[in-house]
Amino acid sequence: MRSASNILRLGVKELYSLARDPVLLLLIVYTFTVAIYSVAHGVQTEVKNAAIAVVDEDRSALSERIRGAFLQPYFQPAALIGLNEVDPAMDEGRYSFVLDIPPNFQADVQAGNSPTVQLQVDATAMTLAGNGARYIQYIVQTELIKFLSRSETEVELPATLVTRARFNPNLDSSWFMAVMQIVSNVTILAIILSGAAVIREREHGTLEHLLVMPVTPGEIMAAKVWANGAVIVLASVLSLHLVVQGLLGVLISGSIGLFAFGAGVYLFAVASLGVMLSTVATTMPQFGLLSIPVFLVLNLLSGGVTPLESMPETLQSIMQASPTTHFVKFSQAVLYRGAGLSVVWPQILMVAGIGLVFFTCALLRFRKTISMSH
Repeated sequence: MRSASNILRLGVKELYSLARDPVLLLLIVYTFTVAIYSVAHGVQTEVKNAAIAVVDEDRSALSERIRGAFLQPYFQPAALIGLNEVDPAMDEGRYSFVLDIPPNFQADVQAGNSPTVQLQVDATAMTLAGNGARYIQYIVQTELIKFLSRSETEVELPATLVTRARFNPNLDSSWFMAVMQIVSNVTILAIILSGAAVIREREHGTLEHLLVMPVTPGEIMAAKVWANGAVIVLASVLSLHLVVQGLLGVLISGSIGLFAFGAGVYLFAVASLGVMLSTVATTMPQFGLLSIPVFLVLNLLSGGVTPLESMPETLQSIMQASPTTHFVKFSQAVLYRGAGLSVVWPQILMVAGIGLVFFTCALLRFRKTISMSH
């Protein structure tokens, strides 16, 4: 009971210290409001307003029909350019796609030949290039079918593929980006706040004051973990309600309370990692430089940016030791698919187990740092 009381009181002291730091408070507010909204609206993975040009060497009714099939909001009105303009236009980045329709295209199609239509793609933006190329291929094939059938109805096929998109029926990338940005920001803030709390004590000379009090290093560290974790959980829950659901209109299928519980377990692990990093760095600039590569690895290889299954098997196995990998899987299951505790309990246990290892390692480092400073 005495240990719990010490942890509670030290955590309250940590909250007061955080409340007197306007820079960190501004960072928390910005991270869970402006950063979420701007990324969700600014980062687009679907084809939208893509610049396309057509080299029409046929000048037939079919080629005109294909050129007119590129409509907004997916594409800008297709520009008609000459063959000699293609390379300069692509080099200057004026068009993401250039479709070259060869001479005698309509005549070859009507004769049953197989003319080749060339599509040049600026693959600088890989997601736009891949999705846009598929869109264009589908548009050209659809117009060919309509032209050959001489009607606006598709040719009767022996089988029909019906696609149903679950959890995001409009395939809106902002739904995905908004939630995953919260997961990403939870990680970086947990590392920054917990590590900054330790370094702030060291720089202000208050760490020595704690050493003369009847508290243990474990209690000091646990207080910093729960206090900073509680702030981040509260900020993320408010962001889900006010920004994601309110401003962005994203449908949250699952329980935000369950997400908050899982986030609390996850913050126990990541905040411990932040404390451990703060025992390696001696100043705030050093801590910032050390945190950046750690956060980038945790974020980029967690499965939130690219599917974990697309990575090499060895890397997939290594990333199972990262709590971020399991938290991303947990968050997607709860917030996107409405999964309950019966589905996500393995991820919670994995995060808790990894967090216990991080906390133990951080505590050993923290004790060593305190003994050296003392």
